[in-house]
Amino acid sequence: MRGGLGLRATLWAGIMLGAAAVSWLVSDGRMASADRRALFALVIAAVVAFLTRSLVLRPSMVARAVGDGLLAYTEQDYSVRLTADAHDPWDLTRRFNKLGETLRLTHNDVYQKEMLLETVLGATPTAIVLDNEAGRIVYANGTARELLADGKPLEGRKFSDLVAELAPEVRAALAAPVDALFSVETRDQHDVYDVARRFFHINSQRHRLTMIRPLGRELERRDAEAWKQAIRVIGHELNNSLAPISSLMHSARSLAEGPRADKLRTVFDTVEERTRHLTSFLDGFARLARLPKPSPEEVAWSPFLASVQAVHPFTFDGDPPSAPGWFDRAQLQQVLINLVKNAHEAGSSGAQVEVRVASVDAGVRIQVLDRGQGMTDEVRRRALLPFYSTKKSGGGIGLALSREIVDAHGGRINLAARDGGGTIVEIWLPGRPA
Repeated sequence: MRGGLGLRATLWAGIMLGAAAVSWLVSDGRMASADRRALFALVIAAVVAFLTRSLVLRPSMVARAVGDGLLAYTEQDYSVRLTADAHDPWDLTRRFNKLGETLRLTHNDVYQKEMLLETVLGATPTAIVLDNEAGRIVYANGTARELLADGKPLEGRKFSDLVAELAPEVRAALAAPVDALFSVETRDQHDVYDVARRFFHINSQRHRLTMIRPLGRELERRDAEAWKQAIRVIGHELNNSLAPISSLMHSARSLAEGPRADKLRTVFDTVEERTRHLTSFLDGFARLARLPKPSPEEVAWSPFLASVQAVHPFTFDGDPPSAPGWFDRAQLQQVLINLVKNAHEAGSSGAQVEVRVASVDAGVRIQVLDRGQGMTDEVRRRALLPFYSTKKSGGGIGLALSREIVDAHGGRINLAARDGGGTIVEIWLPGRPA
């Protein structure tokens, strides 16, 4: 609207100026007709020049500035702004500046979302690889680089060339036309992975997204939940039977009289002892099923290790970390007591049981080493499961409870054979969160 009013005002000013000049020339009788014609032509030329500058040249300069600004926008420079011009008949500068502000806000919003997506993809434990229609990898997150290429960059490589360098079981899973599973065995553990693929178009090109997700921890978690449910059911049923048995035994003991009372007392004592043992056994499994959520706090290492050493002796290799640990004191104390006790029961003396603590990988590593009889590969794979024990009097609760506590802290626990005989139990716990 403002541009239209300015244009009409300029036209009227030019017309009035021209009319005034013509009227003056016609009314001035002192000038010769030839002079009047020459001066008339000069005035008309001046008016035409004025109108040309006002109506053509200035708007053309505004349009040129807008064109240069749009060129900057095509290069994603949205900071360009134009100064308002009174000779802008179409209000281009204001509209251009408004467009620039809208594009700037939109660009910043998209950039923030891209940064968030990049952060999420970089932190996910799932390996993600995106390749284009030509089979070239255009994106791979950090997990994919570590899993498939020992941390080396993957962008630009042929996906088929990468697959050809992998182990046969991995190669077969990635080459399969449908989703597949593959497993990788290392010295310490057995890992299972799920391979999924999705296809979609980007810029009219067909792309393939390959996702490799670790299932080991998820399967272990589901197994543990199934065991806990079984424990709760078994404990409920057995306790329903043990309670009346214990009550009846107490009543029978008070009623037992006669010449064979001594033999009956022996029978009662045996049944009562086994009842107490079974109750204690069930209480241990109930603790596993009802393990409370840990309450981490700062814990100084030296007094903490001394408290474990007072229960079961061991030798400490090296100096403990100067920085305090971040864990539930009572729960981790129970873990170390279980592990050191197991080391003694495996045939190691106090001097042969070693404990090492070191700060590593944004956390802390705790190792319990013994010189006992050791474990076979099969025993190591099953030792952390509830109910599993190689001891005649064992209930299979100590290592399973230790694993539950470590998992609840967000850590890991592994068992390995020790060079020269014995076993190494290694725990990694994360440090205090920022």
